[in-house]
Amino acid sequence: MKSSKTKSSPRRVASRAARSRGVKVAEASEQDSPKNFILYRCEPPLAWITLNRPAKKNALAGSMRQDLLARIQQAGSDAGVRCLIVTGAGDAFCSGGDVSVMAELKMKEASFQEIARWLDAGGKIVEALASLAKPTLACVNGVAAGAGCNLALACDFRIAAHSASLGETFARVGLHPDWGGTYFLPRLVGGSKALEMFATGEMIPAEEALRIGLVNRVVPDRELEEQTRAFARRLCSAPPLSFLAAREAVRRSLSTSLSAMLIYERHAQQRCWESEDSAEGIRAFLEKRHPEFTGR
Repeated sequence: MKSSKTKSSPRRVASRAARSRGVKVAEASEQDSPKNFILYRCEPPLAWITLNRPAKKNALAGSMRQDLLARIQQAGSDAGVRCLIVTGAGDAFCSGGDVSVMAELKMKEASFQEIARWLDAGGKIVEALASLAKPTLACVNGVAAGAGCNLALACDFRIAAHSASLGETFARVGLHPDWGGTYFLPRLVGGSKALEMFATGEMIPAEEALRIGLVNRVVPDRELEEQTRAFARRLCSAPPLSFLAAREAVRRSLSTSLSAMLIYERHAQQRCWESEDSAEGIRAFLEKRHPEFTGR
């Protein structure tokens, strides 16, 4: 007699495995629905953006780029959001552009102009992340390759699962890094290591990524969401004006002189000193309590 049990599909098996490791999973039908490719969840003071195309390792296709930008802008305009977290559904963060779509364009001998709009959209995404007036955090739950890697690098911080890996894989298909990779990567790992990653397309395991400064922390897979949320809440408790000024200082310091940085520090310190947050911080210190910063 045949068993009445229905055989689990590979996707369901993979989803159960991902859940057992504590990784968020979003189900998708065989016919991927574009409106569900980018998910947005607000749990004040945090907002989560989830790339939700797990069957394709969250490869970017269709309107995903435009929808991702819209969600980043939504988080930026929401006063109740103090920190934005970007992650992926299933067992991948984002595998980059969908190579099968690129292959179709190559088959019909498409011109560069047909993919230029993808690059322009990617550029707007990383610029929006880098300029967001609140901390951004990549929760790297698996493979982050190509544009997916650079999406993570555009965030202020990166927390990676132990099983995650990151790589500038453009060279594997004969392409040049985009999505701001040539800007972000050298600043994190240095020029020589960045060039090595661009040239080889090698995927870097999480522990090695931590060693070279590509990610901030590596945590057990099962604890990824919990520890990401805890770190994000710590960022939310920081004074917003002070954080934004310090972020700008770090960026400026990579291309300017000591004397110029001393001038910047003086102006930034004045803005912070004259803010309500500095009065609250000093008062809370004397009263031996936690300060409640408002960004004013």
